[in-house]
Amino acid sequence: MLIAGFPAGAWGTNCYVVAPAAGEECVIIDPGHQATRGVEETLKKHRLKPAAVVLTHGHIDHVASVVPVCGAHDVPAWIHPRDRYMLSDPEKALGRSIGMPLMGELTIGEPDDLKELSDGAKLELAGMEFSVAHAPGHTKGSVTFRMPEAGDVPPVLFSGDLLFAGSIGRTDLPGGDMDEMLDSLGRVCLPLDDSTVVLPGHNEHTTIGRERATNPYLRQVAAGLGANPDTAPRRGI
Repeated sequence: MLIAGFPAGAWGTNCYVVAPAAGEECVIIDPGHQATRGVEETLKKHRLKPAAVVLTHGHIDHVASVVPVCGAHDVPAWIHPRDRYMLSDPEKALGRSIGMPLMGELTIGEPDDLKELSDGAKLELAGMEFSVAHAPGHTKGSVTFRMPEAGDVPPVLFSGDLLFAGSIGRTDLPGGDMDEMLDSLGRVCLPLDDSTVVLPGHNEHTTIGRERATNPYLRQVAAGLGANPDTAPRRGI
């Protein structure tokens, strides 16, 4: 298994390139703001050929490069239908008025081949299996992608902006909802094995075991308690 990740753009959003091995087909996860160069450098370094792009949610910092990446390699992109509108209307997703400057010039819109994700789907891409879990809370169409254990490689969760090391994604943007976030944490994250490696949309990687023991949100969900909106930190974009 080859997983190469790098932070991209003004928001430092993690973009991941996943392949069975160097020299094979790959899947690109969340090519966000100014991610195109990093994607191309990663493909060249590992001699990879893209098979698809998959998106954890529709915020511009996670999808800004989807059109040029898909166009350059003639591959489809996948997104949950409830976040599809954000590809063509990113300012609405951030609670901004149309026409206000948004990080300079961006290529917005849908790629030529756009497919929709559904909860519980299993995507067979580039010889790998990705299990999709709908996980609203940060946005209405947020999803995670889970890869099963393979030999000596532990299971992996690409958590988007659902779960971070020590925190969770913010819920104060349009489509965000703390109750949905807590439900998603309990339904999607808590049942996973402690060995599951969490590769989030921002900041460093972690494990489910570490977050189960230390993350204040996951601890409160596990205890059947809700997070206090007055004191809870807001992380993510």
